[in-house]
Amino acid sequence: MFGAAENAKLYAAGIEYDRELWPNLFHIRVDGVLEVLPVLLLTQPQKTDIWGNTLTRERKIVPGAGVTPIGLRFLWRDGKEIMPYFEVKASVLGFAQKALSSEATYENWSFHLSQGVKVKLRGRYDLRLGLLSDLHFSDAFVVRSNPALDVMNVDVGLVYHLGGPKRSH
Repeated sequence: MFGAAENAKLYAAGIEYDRELWPNLFHIRVDGVLEVLPVLLLTQPQKTDIWGNTLTRERKIVPGAGVTPIGLRFLWRDGKEIMPYFEVKASVLGFAQKALSSEATYENWSFHLSQGVKVKLRGRYDLRLGLLSDLHFSDAFVVRSNPALDVMNVDVGLVYHLGGPKRSH
């Protein structure tokens, strides 16, 4: 389950769509999350062993894309200036080359846990800062090896609210 690959980094950019599922579940707002990641850049060693351990100092960039069909965000203090949140997402990532090892697969599973704050900005905009996020991706032993990457990262997002402003009833 835990990653054994060394000396690799994953950069991602995408668009996320959030939809309120439950506005007040035990004083917590719960959103459903869908995400498309058209830009994935995996930097890894040029040569690795079957488990993704480094065999050379040369590096290569492996491009890819991903989709997150399943995600939940739990938001506290909805509508306030600073809103803490916790989210969990499950994604499928595809790469142009086998990721982390030549014995691995082109497709990988990803799980992302994040906690942070959403800061209210002007108008329809908010800023989301995910601190100490945990990202895991691997091929889940679809083949005989399971090179995986586990990293702590920082997420930054600009939030734009579709539709008009909320009206109080």
